[in-house]
Order: sequence, then structure tokens, then C-alpha cells
Amino acid sequence: MTSSDQPITAAPAIRRRRLLQRMAWVCAALVLAITSLSAYIRLSKAGLGCEPWPQCYGQSLRAQQQGEPPLPAADPAIANARLAHRVIASTALLLVLVMVMAALASKPVLWSQGRLALGLLVLALFLAVLGRWTAQARMPAVTLGNLLGGFAMFALSVQMALASNTVTAPGGTPSRLARWAWWGAALLLVQVALGGLVSAGQAGLSCAGLTGCDLDAGTWGAFNPWQEPQVGAALPHNPAGAWVHLLHRMGGLVVVAVLFPLAVAAWRNGLRAVALWLLAVLALQWALGVALVTLGLPLGVALAHNMAAAVLLAVLLSIPVLVRQHPLSPAL
Repeated sequence: MTSSDQPITAAPAIRRRRLLQRMAWVCAALVLAITSLSAYIRLSKAGLGCEPWPQCYGQSLRAQQQGEPPLPAADPAIANARLAHRVIASTALLLVLVMVMAALASKPVLWSQGRLALGLLVLALFLAVLGRWTAQARMPAVTLGNLLGGFAMFALSVQMALASNTVTAPGGTPSRLARWAWWGAALLLVQVALGGLVSAGQAGLSCAGLTGCDLDAGTWGAFNPWQEPQVGAALPHNPAGAWVHLLHRMGGLVVVAVLFPLAVAAWRNGLRAVALWLLAVLALQWALGVALVTLGLPLGVALAHNMAAAVLLAVLLSIPVLVRQHPLSPAL
């Protein structure tokens, strides 16, 4: 191949990268909508936003466990949310298939984008299969699978959009900043999983106020996602989840302690936009967590808390991609 032939060969790859970048951003928006709708359905079923509060909290699961007659038909808003969830999820799956073909079915093969697209496809198929058991599921494991799978899809979509922006050199030793971001993302996923256990385990009222947790009533069995939560008639509905709830609160403080200095380090090394995003979403997430406890688990705040966690994970996982595109000081 002569040097004059190089632009002819490179031009299609550049166009495909730009196309994949646009499709990845669309996919990220679709997945964020899916996770938000899923959270709305799940939290509404748990009783958040119901009346009379808090007596109605956990009433659906309680009725199932006590063999009571089925509850009245679901609110039309929930039925519409289910329909929208199916339509958007199907659209996202088709888009992911197109992204895989665009990255891998033409030459030159875009391996960097193709690997991320294949990861999205695996997650989409996993969630599609899991969706068969979601509607009537009473095990927290199903909720955790949907929650973590949706978050991972959103983060991968953002990573793919950023990775398609420029051509980066493969390989190399990960910087300390990138490793820090990966550890922060892993810590955040643990925190998200704890939050999912609080929600799926009907443990939202296991701790009263910002400091009151009846740990004597808590059990370590509440950490088992394959164990169905047992709800009673008295508040809190699932006192066994007190330890889960307490560790979720403590985990929030640990996440702040790890991610705040990460944002400072990113700022000092030129990644100022991502540093500002990290600080802003971290502060928002902390404020939403406090509001959830002090305001008595309002549905809107819970949904915003869920969405902010997904955005925070995406910001964290964008740092390793941006590090490869931005020269850092040797110390990092």
C-alpha cells in the first residue's frame, strides 16, 4: 500500500468510529431510560409513594406471603412504564446488534469498539433472559441482576462513545489515576448492590432517621440475595435488614472518601471536565441519600438517587479511557 492510498483506507474507519460514537450515546440514553423505568416499577411495587404511608410499605410482598387475595390492579402509570420498558429495551438490543456489526463486520475491524459492543450484547441478552423472571420475582438476586446489569450497560455505552472519539494507542501500563478509577467503580458497584438489597429486601424503614438502626433485630441472612425477605405487619416491615441498611449508609461515606480525592487528582492532571462531573454527581448523590432518609423514602428522590448512581459509575469508568487520550504526569 502506498502512502497515497492511506487516506482512502482510513476514511471509512473514521466514519465508522464517528457513527459508532453517535450510536453509543443513543444507546447510553436508552439504557438510562430503561434503568429508570425499571427502578420506577420496582420501587412502586415495593410501596414507595403509596398511601397511607408508611403502613402501605411492602404490602404487595406481605400479601403474597400471607396468602391474602391479590391486590387491586396496578396503577395505569406502572402498566405504561412496563410497556415503555419493553419497547425501549427491544430498541436498545437492536441498536447494540447494529453496533456489533458496524465495528466487526467491515474492514478494517475496529477491535476496541467491537469488544465494548460485544460486552453490551452479552449484557443485553443476559437482561433479556432475566426479564422473564423479573415481574413475579421475590428473591433479591433477580433485582440485583437487573440493577447491576443495567448500570454496567450504561457505563459501557459511555465508555464506547468516548473511546470512539479518537484513536488511542493500544497497550501501555495503566496509570495510577486509571487504577484508582477502576477501584472506585468496583467500590461503587458494591454500594449499589447494598442499595439494591435494601430496596429488594424491604429494608428501607429498618433504620429510623439518620442514626437510628435497631441492630439487635438485624440478621446477616439479609445479605443473602437468594433468601426471600420476610415482612411483618409492624414497622419496620423487615427489621432483619438493619445491618444491610446501616452498611449501605456507611458505604456512602467510604465512597465519598475515595472519590473526592480522585476528583482532585483528575483536576490536577488536566481532566477538569470529568473532575467537575465527578464532584457534582457525588455531591448530588450524597444530598439525595440524606433526603431519602429525612423525607421518608419519597419515590421521586429514590428514582433520582438510582439515576445519579448510574451516571456516577459512567463518569468513573470514563476516566481510564480519557487517561489513554490525555498525557498525565509520570506520578500518575
